[in-house]
This record gives sequence, structure tokens and C-alpha cells, in this order.
Amino acid sequence: MPLFDFNKTLSQSTDALKSLSALNPLTIHKKGTRAKAIFALSLVCILWGTTWLASKQGVKYIPDALQMAAIRQMLGGICYVGFFLYKRIPLPKGKEWIPIIVLSFLNFMISNGLSTLALQYKISAGLGAIIGAIFPLWLVVIGLFVSKGKMPAMAIAGLLLGFGGVCVIFYDHLDEFLDPQFRWGILLSVIATWTWAISTLYTKKQAVRFNPYFGLGLQMVISGIVLYSFSASTGKAVGLTAIPWQTWTAIAYLVIFGSLIAFVCYLYALQNLPTEQASVYAYINPMVAVILGSMIFDEKLTIYLAIGGLVTLLGIFLVNKAYKITSAEQPETEGV
Repeated sequence: MPLFDFNKTLSQSTDALKSLSALNPLTIHKKGTRAKAIFALSLVCILWGTTWLASKQGVKYIPDALQMAAIRQMLGGICYVGFFLYKRIPLPKGKEWIPIIVLSFLNFMISNGLSTLALQYKISAGLGAIIGAIFPLWLVVIGLFVSKGKMPAMAIAGLLLGFGGVCVIFYDHLDEFLDPQFRWGILLSVIATWTWAISTLYTKKQAVRFNPYFGLGLQMVISGIVLYSFSASTGKAVGLTAIPWQTWTAIAYLVIFGSLIAFVCYLYALQNLPTEQASVYAYINPMVAVILGSMIFDEKLTIYLAIGGLVTLLGIFLVNKAYKITSAEQPETEGV
């Protein structure tokens, strides 16, 4: 028997290349539905991870990050609302507006607004992405106080692992907690995860009776208007012509690639792949943000951040598996 079977190795290599060819954007139109769905999901994993970096870059050049978040939300929301109005989808009526208004407050004014604002303080895009991913852990914490049933052991293990991973991450940042700017950025990020967890529970109880993606667009428009008004009332907002091109570039990227292209890809993947498979983006996005943040912005990538981040994501995975709560139930989670 030969020690090295060249033909077998060549065959295995060829099979591997064929598998990778499913991700080739030049030939993807020739592939089947599953290959296209996997390609779409890979785009989601990358694009929604990069939104943290785009936001981090954009807030550097504008006095108030909330103004940038407001513009981004309004432009993205107008695209969604315009599409559904073009399709003659009726606007909500009466009490149908209640969940839309509540979710626009929780999801966009608070969660997305504070996540964006936090990046204007001294936290990295990667750290912000990891903190943003821990919202399922708060669902377990809430369940400990309000749930009448017994908590699944896997959920408890996930909770302990998740927060244990966060502790490992912050062990490397203990000296930075002396900086009020860093503490404030962390606090804003954590509050954003609280409101996202609350909105998740609210969504499960208050299902909207019309197209939920139309509702998403309406939430974004309402939130954008409110955030812009708030920014203007504080005197921090600047004229649109005074916003530098760097921020406009970030906004354009967030709207086109984060809110539109990635979201359409996500819907396609969700329709053609198992839900659990489609939801893996939630675990990959923070890793993309951490790795690209270290490469592009020279953000610190330490062993504590790497190990702590992986442990945290493992805890989140266990929590999601225990409750079958995946990020796919909240299609608007596109990072920040």
C-alpha cells in the first residue's frame, strides 16, 4: 500500500474546490437554491459584522452619533416603506400602531441609538459587537425572576458561560474602567442589550397583524424622526451640508449594505435554509467585527478578548438552543 495516494488526494482537493465554488460570486447564478442561500448567508455574516466598523468610523466625524443613527434609520426606513407602499400594502390601522411605536422605541431609539452612541466613546467596534450579542443572556436573567417553570439546565449553563466570558474580556480592560468615557460607552452598550431583550419578549406576545417587514420600515422612520428631533433639540445636530463625507460614506454603507442588501440576503437564506443554520450569523458577526477592527482600526486583539469572546458566544449558543430563541426571530438585528 503506498504511503501517499496522489489520485485520492487530488480527488479530495477537487471536491473541496467544488464545495468552495458555491461561494464564487461570478458563478453563483448558475447554482441551485441551497448554494445561493449559503452564499447569501455568508454575505450576511460578513456585512452585518462590518456595520460595527462603519458606525465606529462614521461617529468619529460628527458631533452627535444619534444624528447619524437617525439619518441612517430614516433613509433605510424610507426604502422599506416606499417599497411596500408601491406594492399597495395598506398602512396599519388603530391599535396596530401600538406595537410598531413600542418596538420603534425599544429596537431603534434605544437599542440601535445607544449602540451607535456608545461607539463615540472609548470602546472598540469589536467589543461593542460582543456586548451587543449578549442580549439572549438577559432573557435568562429575566426568566429567573418571572418564569414559573423550571429553568433548563442548558440555559443556566449558557448564562454562566456567557457572563464568565464577559468577565474574561473585561479582565484585560480593568485599567480602562478608570476612564469615565470607557465606563459610559460600556453602560450605553449594556442598556442597549437590555432593551433589545425586552423588545424580544414583547414581540413574542404582540404579533403584528400585517407584514412585519413593512412594520420594520415604519419603526425605522418613526425612530429616525424622533432621534433627529432629539439631537436637534440638544443643539448637537449639525446641518446636513456640515456633515463630513466620511460620515456620509458610513451612512451610505450602513443603509445600502447593512439595511438593504444584507437584509434581503438574510430573508433569502431564512426562506431556504433551516432556521438554526440561518441564525449562525449572530455568532459570526462579532468575530468579523473583532478581526476586521484589529486589521483596519488597529484595535487591540488580545488573548483575553479572543478567549472571552468565544466563551461568551458559546454561552449564547447554549441559551438559544435551550429556548430555541434564535436571532432569526428578530430579522432587524443587523449589528449596530
